[in-house]
Amino acid sequence: MPDLLKGLWITVQATIYGSLVAFALGLVWALALRSPSLPHARTDSRGWYPLVTWPVSIVVEFIRNTPLLVQLFFLFFVLPAWGLTFAPLTTGVIGLGLHYSTYTAEVYRAGIDGVPPGQWEAATALSLPRRRTWTAVILPQAFRRVVPALGNYVIAMFKDTPLLAGITVADMLFQANSISATTFDYLEPITVVGILFVVISYPTSLLLRALERRLVR
Repeated sequence: MPDLLKGLWITVQATIYGSLVAFALGLVWALALRSPSLPHARTDSRGWYPLVTWPVSIVVEFIRNTPLLVQLFFLFFVLPAWGLTFAPLTTGVIGLGLHYSTYTAEVYRAGIDGVPPGQWEAATALSLPRRRTWTAVILPQAFRRVVPALGNYVIAMFKDTPLLAGITVADMLFQANSISATTFDYLEPITVVGILFVVISYPTSLLLRALERRLVR
């Protein structure tokens, strides 16, 4: 159990830091890909719009449509050949955050699109600066709409952390495999890992449901 609990702490760290990367980078993707039909886009210059959205769209679709494990292997085994070397846990956090940022971007876009047009019009009527419109009017309302969906992706990321064992991150699965290789007993370590995932994932999902009901009210 001590070794498995150490692996659990590594798993939780990878999930927390990966979520922060996914949330921050996903917002960047969402703002870069926002629809020009939104009211705020009427003041934007249409000349630079394709130059920004097309490359970002290609990158997002490429990441979203390639397996996470392949991306982790690329970051861990290929980038060092180009002089970019990171610790295994850092590589795992980057891989998880980058992969899930493409999904949180769509969540953010849905939340932004769900803000009533009257909110944009009111901000324009009050002559609010664009930054103030985003930070004080639009994003607070959008975040409240997307919190449950973001929470679901955090749980999904937590359940994907066993893939990090493939790049030598000492998470729960890595520790369980090490114990099994030493004792030749696979039943108990792997079963305990599964139980620990359930013990953390299920209560978290219940909290998210309660949070979603509260936000709806």
